[in-house]
Amino acid sequence: MAEMPADRVFLVVVDETPELRVALRYACRRAKRTGGRVAMLYVMEPPEPQQWATIGDLMREEARQRAEEIVARYADEVVAMTGSPPILHFREGGRRDQLLKLLAEDPSISILVLAAGTDSDGPGPLVSAMVSKYAGTLKVPLTIVPGSLTDAQVDAIT
Repeated sequence: MAEMPADRVFLVVVDETPELRVALRYACRRAKRTGGRVAMLYVMEPPEPQQWATIGDLMREEARQRAEEIVARYADEVVAMTGSPPILHFREGGRRDQLLKLLAEDPSISILVLAAGTDSDGPGPLVSAMVSKYAGTLKVPLTIVPGSLTDAQVDAIT
């Protein structure tokens, strides 16, 4: 059996959904209480194929800058809650595929933390995929936090 890393690493997928803050708070509180770290994954959609490579490169660079701005906002929150900077992962491609790839490639990740969506469409495509089709293939525990929890509720369970 592979040796477990010394610190627990709680991975959160960063997107622009309201429930992200719940998953991030949960991961930060658990990391702080257990002496672990928070890792954040941001997946950028690849640009549409372009006739000229320079346009595609420019679109890719703009997407990367936007991703870094979004992640920087949340990284500041991680530092405020845990006292440590997060581990950052940036990928390009489909969110589910890149998440599965990262989990397979990075043995330091201990726990995947996702928050379920709160609208009538269900828990969200990533949560749905992880608990159904991919649940048996995950090499780390999956924690799903209800996306409707308040900060006080998250604090009470962590």
